[in-house]
Amino acid sequence: MNWPAIRAIYGFEMARFWRTALQSIVAPVVSTSLYFVVFGAAIGSRVSMIDGVPYGAFIVPGLMMLSLLTQSIANASFGIYFPRFSGTIYELLSAPVSPFDIIAGYVGAAASKSILIGLIILATAALFVPLHIEHPLWMIFFLLLTAATFSLFGFVIGLWADGFEKLQLVPLLIVTPLTFLGGSFYSIDVLPPFWRAVSHLNPVVYLISGFRWAFFGKADVSIGICLAMAALFLALCLGAVTWMFRTGYRLKS
Repeated sequence: MNWPAIRAIYGFEMARFWRTALQSIVAPVVSTSLYFVVFGAAIGSRVSMIDGVPYGAFIVPGLMMLSLLTQSIANASFGIYFPRFSGTIYELLSAPVSPFDIIAGYVGAAASKSILIGLIILATAALFVPLHIEHPLWMIFFLLLTAATFSLFGFVIGLWADGFEKLQLVPLLIVTPLTFLGGSFYSIDVLPPFWRAVSHLNPVVYLISGFRWAFFGKADVSIGICLAMAALFLALCLGAVTWMFRTGYRLKS
């Protein structure tokens, strides 16, 4: 493990984040405020409680997960794609660093950015609704696990994409719809039996359900199943990244 190399990649990526801090930090705060205005005021006045939790507080884990998934993917995919696009990937591949060092640097930076944004959203939400986190350690664990997993997923997308359009393809057309349909703003228990069964095919349901359990001690799916699904997706992402580096897939294209 080459710690100086990991720190160099990590530091470069984080410096890029801080250069655009106004956009990176203000945008999620404004978006979160708008969600609370629209959903909290308009819908919250009609749906006061879900599973004994005020609706305004109920949507907080979903809002955090929505930003966490999209930001993790976007940061990691752009971070590795841009060196390929500009040609500086050759300098990285010719340097005395291992694939693990490269992954740790880029994925670590992407996960750090998304976690920071997630915590900012949590602090913003606390201004609108009273929050009590029942299992804070589990909340942190799910936060770290989800950020690392989807940063790896974003890294895979960054290696797979051969254009800037494809960087947005998976987040916009797959991940965001799955997040909205994964119980971010509602409990899947309120759905008819058929659609409830269909919802269980959505992997994001398990991430949101586990994260919500950490907040309120209540979830649509067993916490054990949520952890198993999160671990499975992490293993799949690790396997995909390992295969890409071993085969040199798109690294030099």
